[in-house]
Amino acid sequence: MELKDFIRDIPDFPSKGIMYKDITPLLANAEAMQTAVNLFLKQLPDQNIQKVVGIESRGFFFATLLAQKLNAGFVPVRKKGKLPYRTFNEIYSLEYGEDELEIHEDAIREGERVLLHDDVLATGGTAAATCKLIEKCGGIIVQCNFLVGLDFLKGEENLKNYQVNSLLHY
Repeated sequence: MELKDFIRDIPDFPSKGIMYKDITPLLANAEAMQTAVNLFLKQLPDQNIQKVVGIESRGFFFATLLAQKLNAGFVPVRKKGKLPYRTFNEIYSLEYGEDELEIHEDAIREGERVLLHDDVLATGGTAAATCKLIEKCGGIIVQCNFLVGLDFLKGEENLKNYQVNSLLHY
């Protein structure tokens, strides 16, 4: 099965000149989703993952599936103001300004082994901010994984201190 067949290009979304990689056709196909989960799991043999962190919101889809398969807890990282308990915050830069992510302070215990997951690795700013949040909690990042890597945006450069895995490359 070729997973790229389930990624739809949407031109000029969310703004002119952007070619958006839409993963919803892959999510709508049970066999494609299972193939992706199995490929992710092959990249994590004997890693003893204790928590899987998913980045809002598309990162939640596979992060929860991976957490279940790895017998690990799931931890959401969300935009500012969406989590109800005490949080650690991390501000990061965007092309057009700044944004802020949060994680519950007690979501990860000191020394827990963590897998970070998101749908797309673009410039790496969101993932790098999430890595900082995980480390504020005391977590050890085992791997940052993504369904899609937009290699031309060089996001891995922002994650050079971590092992990075993307199933699909554009």
